Amino acid sequence: MLRRTARMFATLVMIMAGAVAGVGATSGTAHADECYTWSRTLSQGSSGSDVTQLQIRVAGWVTSGERLSYDGQYGARTAAAVKKFQSAYGLAADGVAGPQTFSKIYALQDPDCTPVHFAYSELNHCNSDWSGGAVSAATAKANALKTMWKLEAMRHALGDVPITISSGFRSYACNSAAGGASTSRHLYGDAADLTGSPSFCTLAKEARSHGFSEILGPGYPDHNDHVHVALDPSPYWSAPNCGI
Repeated sequence: MLRRTARMFATLVMIMAGAVAGVGATSGTAHADECYTWSRTLSQGSSGSDVTQLQIRVAGWVTSGERLSYDGQYGARTAAAVKKFQSAYGLAADGVAGPQTFSKIYALQDPDCTPVHFAYSELNHCNSDWSGGAVSAATAKANALKTMWKLEAMRHALGDVPITISSGFRSYACNSAAGGASTSRHLYGDAADLTGSPSFCTLAKEARSHGFSEILGPGYPDHNDHVHVALDPSPYWSAPNCGI
């Protein structure tokens, strides 16, 4: 908590310093961050790895049923997601990612790039090295990071109510032990089984607007005690008891 408070204070100091120096809200760099630092303002037409890093952090701010691509191209969908992110956190919603937007992202992420309310350990109860699944360990871990940022958006949209993850990445051995399907998205690292204080139906319905293409909940076989969310290339939602 002290570390995060210090980081937020540092961010405020840098913003104030930029204002004194006459730095505009959409130019320059907000401040150096332990995880990742953006060095330029991004808007429609921008492209590159810095756009991809932005997309990872705003992919949870989409419309119902939409998925944002991590393609490094700042198109209309990315701009719309940035606008939703900005609006959700009280920023000017212009769809342009500049220092104010980046400063908010910096305040929301830990040094390992995970969002402040989630951790890699929550997305992997299986093993310590992310190996043994359907993709490489590096890909599984990268997929988990993308899932966490969607969950951070979902958590904030629900009023910052804690969301508990009961299962995330699974190796084939862990998936078999858990009785998971042979094609489970848990094997790819992009799935999470959710519990916590919001009702399961609330979680299932809210997940529709945060970039998850696979949502399984109450009424779907073996899903009455949790809500499963994932990024599936073949979208499928089913939570009959919730009207989904």
